[in-house]
Amino acid sequence: MRVLILNPTLRSASLLLCVIAAGNLSVHAQGAAVTLAPAEVVAGSPELIRVNAADAAGVEGEWLGHKLQFFRRRDGQTWFALAGVDVEGAVGASTLRMNARLASGGARDLSQTVDIQPANYRTGSLTVAPKFVEPSPKALQRIKAEQALKEKVFAASAAEPLWTGSFRAPVAAQPTDSFGTRRTFNGKLASIHKGMDFRAATGTPVQAGNGGVVVLARPLYYEGNCVAIDHGLGLFTISMHLSRIDVKEGQRVAGGDMVGLSGATGRVTGPHLHWAVRWRDAYLDPAKLLKLDLSAAR
Repeated sequence: MRVLILNPTLRSASLLLCVIAAGNLSVHAQGAAVTLAPAEVVAGSPELIRVNAADAAGVEGEWLGHKLQFFRRRDGQTWFALAGVDVEGAVGASTLRMNARLASGGARDLSQTVDIQPANYRTGSLTVAPKFVEPSPKALQRIKAEQALKEKVFAASAAEPLWTGSFRAPVAAQPTDSFGTRRTFNGKLASIHKGMDFRAATGTPVQAGNGGVVVLARPLYYEGNCVAIDHGLGLFTISMHLSRIDVKEGQRVAGGDMVGLSGATGRVTGPHLHWAVRWRDAYLDPAKLLKLDLSAAR
């Protein structure tokens, strides 16, 4: 855990001890407090950024090449933004740039340095149908078209949070720790597993992890029957390899609504649910999102 203090004094040294005890990474600058949760920032980690600034009319920011979209809690004093570090993102020092626009005019700089730690992910190998390792020319055309579709879908997101409270697991099944695993398919194709696998038998109901809008609901080459939900502010969840899709693109869903049934479509070795979390173009660890307390961020 790391704590950064701007303009340290004897008083701020005492504050440092309090922050350590609380288990948060926070910065105090001219009356505004900035907190990141989880406090330990690692590759693949979702982050909830909290700014306590009663005199701010708005907060703007940028991190890792992406604009941050802050929204105000109903108390009128606290601002939040969701962000994340891609599983393949660079580790080391990064600059979190933030400015609070003051109601009285002017702005306050809240920028800070955030250290991104490496995450320890496993390696593994799988055997799949040859067509998923060496696609035919026709399949390659389909894959190219689907990639363009996905880029278009994930380029747009609601400008406000569509979720309510914390996220929930999409199925009542045992998850694995497969996120971030470096995989080799049939001894030839290396990739990084960018989601969480659940040991769900074919036909297991799959639910929306939180509120949002369905932006993708169709079969894809690698993903099989796939449903993607926009939760707002660049955050998406994606359910793959479904045996059946029960929602339509453009449909509004609430947390717990059924979106389909688990299956074994696409590039798989057997029935399961692959559930991915994406912020902007970064893929995040779903297990960390499920542990993130978002109840205060509304």
